[in-house]
Amino acid sequence: MKFDNILSEINGFGKFQIKLVLIQILSRITLPCHFLLNNFMAAVPSHHCDISALDNGDLFGNLTLDQKLAVGIPAEQDGTLSSCQMFSVPQYQYLSGSNSSEDAFTVQCWNGWVYDNSTFKSTVATEWDLVCSRKGMNKATATVFFIGVMVGAPLFGFLSDKFGRRPLLLVSYLSSTIFAVLSAFSPSYVMFVIMRFFTGISLAGISIISLVLNVEWFGVEHRTFSGIIISLDWTVGTWTLVGIAYCVNEWRMLILAVTSPLILAIIAWRWLPESARWLTANGNAEAAHYYIKKCAEMNNRTECMTDITTKVHFSIVFTLVRQYYNNIMKNMFCVLSCFLSDTTGMWFGLNPYLTQFIFASIEMPMMIGVYLFLEKIGRKPGETGTLLLTGLCLFINMFVAQGNLRFCLNLLISFCRFFIFCQYV
Repeated sequence: MKFDNILSEINGFGKFQIKLVLIQILSRITLPCHFLLNNFMAAVPSHHCDISALDNGDLFGNLTLDQKLAVGIPAEQDGTLSSCQMFSVPQYQYLSGSNSSEDAFTVQCWNGWVYDNSTFKSTVATEWDLVCSRKGMNKATATVFFIGVMVGAPLFGFLSDKFGRRPLLLVSYLSSTIFAVLSAFSPSYVMFVIMRFFTGISLAGISIISLVLNVEWFGVEHRTFSGIIISLDWTVGTWTLVGIAYCVNEWRMLILAVTSPLILAIIAWRWLPESARWLTANGNAEAAHYYIKKCAEMNNRTECMTDITTKVHFSIVFTLVRQYYNNIMKNMFCVLSCFLSDTTGMWFGLNPYLTQFIFASIEMPMMIGVYLFLEKIGRKPGETGTLLLTGLCLFINMFVAQGNLRFCLNLLISFCRFFIFCQYV
């Protein structure tokens, strides 16, 4: 008897499967929280050089703040104050409206920066002055995190294939929590980046294993719809991030806040089943029968268990299951590559909370369109088209300045990422 036939008999989309998805929402909502965290945690507020060192006890000390900025910081062509340069000495001629630039020597900020704390109390950028010549170090925090995700995907994929979904899921829960907490308490930039790398590795385990565990318990006839249901956690997680980030504007506390659902996930782990498909493929028919029986009982299909005993030979060949799993792994890399393009550079000068909320909200109506498309057209044409469209949008983005057009392009990229995610399950 084939495993898919067994799932059909005991209901491949019943209370058991819904419970499985709901329990794992606790952990999966942390994925968008961390994947999109840099949009808030590493935000760069308006800033200018700290010109307090120009105060030599003469006229400068009697000036108002606006006057100090006028004589201490050069203006850009658009009239805004320079973020990275200051005058070596106060240029008092600007107080009288003179545009003379004699002796107006500019230097790089050598006494630090002053940041606008109206939106964010503190960020990684303001903590370690990752601006101007060091702004690349700020962007590197996201790059290193996603490198960790790419490393963690095949690592946890291999380990969960060898030791089981359930134990490795607990490992990913614990390691994600530990490394996230360590990153929040990092005393230096180097330690922070290292901890974010390992956080990315650990979160990849949650992403891969939880998704595979869900899919392996759904019947084939319900798999498309299950992908839509599972994808809800990304929208819910993004809404959660926006709400938490709005209330917590200090980056260390923000990391702790968005990681806190994992504590509940660790507690709820005891109620998660192992994958009966994986158990069967590894020759543990007795344990597989135990979980199948629990599924049948919860789905009110106990009468079907009379034909299913531990002696039944489930015709699932290990190599076929491995091939099935490897296909999921390859598609997951496509999803992660879309995440890389979809989780950075999404502000466009708008309110960061509103922008992120819009990106999350548009995914709700997308679900209906994606489901209908997959049912009518199929997965392969849709995957090919969305990957090509994503690449085209990313290419155009390279030549488009921030504004409405770039905002629309990233909305389209967001749709493609969501589309690929749904069809690969």
